[in-house]
Amino acid sequence: MNARAARTAAATGTSRLLTRPMLLLLMASVGGMGGFYLLLSVLPLHAATAGGGGVGAGLTTGAMMLATVLAEPAVPWSLARFGHRAVVGAGLLLLGLPSAVLCLWSSFPLTLGVCLARGVGLGIVVVAGTALAAELAPPGRRSESLGLYGVSLGVPSVLGLPAGVWLSDRLGFEPVFLLTAALTLLALPAVAGRPARRATRGEPLSGDPDGRKGDPGGRNGELGGRSEDPGARDGTPGGPLGAAVNRSLVRPTLILGAATFASGVLVTFLPLALLGGPSHLAVVALLVQASVAPLARWGAGWWGDRHGSSSLLLPAVFAVALGTAGLVRLESPVMVIVSMVLFGAGFGAVQNLTLATMFERVPRSGFGRVSVVWNLAFDAGMGLGAVGFGLLIDRTGYPWGFAVTAVLLLAVLVPAWHDRRYVQAEAT
Repeated sequence: MNARAARTAAATGTSRLLTRPMLLLLMASVGGMGGFYLLLSVLPLHAATAGGGGVGAGLTTGAMMLATVLAEPAVPWSLARFGHRAVVGAGLLLLGLPSAVLCLWSSFPLTLGVCLARGVGLGIVVVAGTALAAELAPPGRRSESLGLYGVSLGVPSVLGLPAGVWLSDRLGFEPVFLLTAALTLLALPAVAGRPARRATRGEPLSGDPDGRKGDPGGRNGELGGRSEDPGARDGTPGGPLGAAVNRSLVRPTLILGAATFASGVLVTFLPLALLGGPSHLAVVALLVQASVAPLARWGAGWWGDRHGSSSLLLPAVFAVALGTAGLVRLESPVMVIVSMVLFGAGFGAVQNLTLATMFERVPRSGFGRVSVVWNLAFDAGMGLGAVGFGLLIDRTGYPWGFAVTAVLLLAVLVPAWHDRRYVQAEAT
């Protein structure tokens, strides 16, 4: 039986995706990410209208992503030292409660401080959740399990991104700040279902001590249940750095970073770029993009378990680039909406495909490190996109800024094509 047939046979098995631990993980993720997305486009608006302009708007997202990137490498150690309940609970509180402070005092430095606190909370929630979703996957369905987890991250964006902009326009910023705090507090009970014990070094998050449950024969990852370090095959060091310099992970990491660079641009500046245009166009555009992305992420997971995750990377990157290029026509509502459909489909697929590809290329003991590297690339790209675009548009304006972003994305087609060649060569 060839590799593709083996994947298909395993993926069509009867193992359940929605176990109780997975349901609790999804509940905590929905609440936490609801608080994240509700303010994602609101805080840049808040900063810009307070006199920060485009640079200030970009700095809010950039500060949050900087804190996320700095916090993420410490998350696996924190989980092992203090346990999931304490660490993830703290992450949820940091995502939501600081925003309530802005109801009492409002200044640009304080807004940046809130963004920094939210960034730390985000780093905790996504790193812990990504690794746990991979560990909880049944045999042969890891990519689909990651797609389901991706839906729990994406569904809040469907409501949160447009709702935050709409509510702030109708009611002002303060009710949105309070709603954000309430959402993350409501997610805390789901954290009680997380493992409370402290993990030992190299022990899987799901309590699978030998690293083989759900991966008979070790084929779900390339080394399956073997406990060697992810860099062992090519001599790279251990720890997050080891995963980062593993040569087989470089291209997926670069592709993800470029896609999230564009995402940071869109969620930060699209509402500002469409100010003065047709009523509610920004809300509808964000809703469309946020609705399409989780569906594409889950669909890419279904495809990846049956045909290999790398096979869709090239068209997914092209869709992201094409969707970004379409925003050059900001005066056309139809073009804006079509662009958001393309961007959402490509961006959702890129998220799942790169994550599943990276998990396939390390042993199970390296899942935590891959989660850190993937999330670092995601958040660094988003932060750089927001800050870089904010500096760019003061000189070029929005249409040219979106055009430059699209050209950068087209350049990433090269590593996507090489990664596909790499997988084909490995298969032969």
